[in-house]
Amino acid sequence: MAGFGGMRKGRKEAVDNLGFSEEGDCPRCGGKSQDSTMDGYLQCESCNHEWADPNHVATKAPPPPPEHRRDAELIDEFKRDMESGRLADLLGVDSNLTKQQESSLTRLEDKWMSGMEGHFNAAVEERKPLMINFDDDDNLVSTEVAALTIVSNGFDGGEEIRLEYPAQGTEFYCYNESSPTGWKRGRSAEDTARSITNVINRSSKLVYANLEGNRISFELRETHLKAESLVLFVDDPGGTDIVAEKGGVILDARNIKDFNDYKTVVALVLEDGIISPSEDQLLWAMRQQLGIDDSYHVQIVMELFGDKALKECTSCGKMAELHPEYAAWFCHNCEVWC
Repeated sequence: MAGFGGMRKGRKEAVDNLGFSEEGDCPRCGGKSQDSTMDGYLQCESCNHEWADPNHVATKAPPPPPEHRRDAELIDEFKRDMESGRLADLLGVDSNLTKQQESSLTRLEDKWMSGMEGHFNAAVEERKPLMINFDDDDNLVSTEVAALTIVSNGFDGGEEIRLEYPAQGTEFYCYNESSPTGWKRGRSAEDTARSITNVINRSSKLVYANLEGNRISFELRETHLKAESLVLFVDDPGGTDIVAEKGGVILDARNIKDFNDYKTVVALVLEDGIISPSEDQLLWAMRQQLGIDDSYHVQIVMELFGDKALKECTSCGKMAELHPEYAAWFCHNCEVWC
């Protein structure tokens, strides 16, 4: 048992070290107290334990009284910031503004800027607003260029969303969880819309997607892109699960009712003077719905835009010219009729 002598000695020393004496000030060991380095606390001379001083009275100095000289300095500083245009930096806007936008921004700074329209997921991406639009009263105008609405969550395969811009190609997004640009169906329409929004924001070079419930609105990524040239097309073969909208017009062949509806869509398509491949497919589906032949279609195009309307060739991406006498477009690069 001689080998346990050191252990017993260690236990005795631990008892002595942890022993408590009621005669001292320290609540841990009963040692004598002294002032701590922290205001309102005491420290034990023996074990360095610190505890709150029960007799401490906090003295908080009141802030300095308002002074007209300090107020005048703050006002002058604010005026200098306004004159130097520093508020524009707060908006993330440095260049690429039209004269009208700069003028509106200056007037708006005088009224003090409170925020901008447009939302994005800060957890997914970091970006600055690219476009600012104002009305005559200097109110911010929405920068939405198109929108999608998930009206039903009954996807059965084959659904596809296309974002297209002349001479920049087409972006394809489909209902396919295994695809890098595919989305998954959620438990509700809102969940599915969130999945589509995340996929487009992760992959698109044309638009930002903003989610509001089951509605997805789009704004352009770059200032040089034109809203009228952006094409939004939805291929929904199994039913009406997704509805596309641009300029307040529903882009769905099944929603077309008469020739006036068709003319409205043709006018929207020809806003930029170009019929893209997806727009051509949409107009073809609407003609099938209404029984409109190609000759009448070309007649409508010429009424709205003359013979200068172009069609993007599906083979080479070049612009095909309209030949009214043949009711078709001809691509000189490929030497084929489009």
